[in-house]
Amino acid sequence: MADWESLFSTSIPVLEIVLRGTVTFLALLALMRIVGQRESGGLGLTDVLVVVLVADAASSGMTGDVDSITEGLLLACTILFWSVVVDAAAYRWPRLAAIVKARPRPLIEDGRLNRHAMRREFMSHDEVLSQLRLHGIEDLAEVRRAYLEPNGMISIIRSDGVDPDGAPTQPPH
Repeated sequence: MADWESLFSTSIPVLEIVLRGTVTFLALLALMRIVGQRESGGLGLTDVLVVVLVADAASSGMTGDVDSITEGLLLACTILFWSVVVDAAAYRWPRLAAIVKARPRPLIEDGRLNRHAMRREFMSHDEVLSQLRLHGIEDLAEVRRAYLEPNGMISIIRSDGVDPDGAPTQPPH
């Protein structure tokens, strides 16, 4: 017969669970912020972090790696709480956002590669050219600006004022 009480009671103090979740989330957020934005793919950095940590916390509760479901849920709630707090604080204080949120990095300026940004993101010349080709651009001179966006995608502003899909990038006069 199942011991229903042990399923929902905690064997670790609640404060310790919250502290563990807090330290893990904030430490991983800092580490992922240092690694660079290209690694996160199409999702935002905190999105990837939250998905991974919540999945791990919830799976521990489901598979019995922790003594109760409550511990896994409490850990998942702590991670989600800090995700919301970080997003809200970054929204409220732009200086904090500059630290915890990735910003677009200029890869190309007036047809010239920004080697510093490329080194920072470990992007080779061929990788940048490959991304340009995916946008239908064959020559660097066609690009006024190209940015590595916070979600890992590359956005391009052409020199001729037309976006890669053929639409004007500026409204007609």
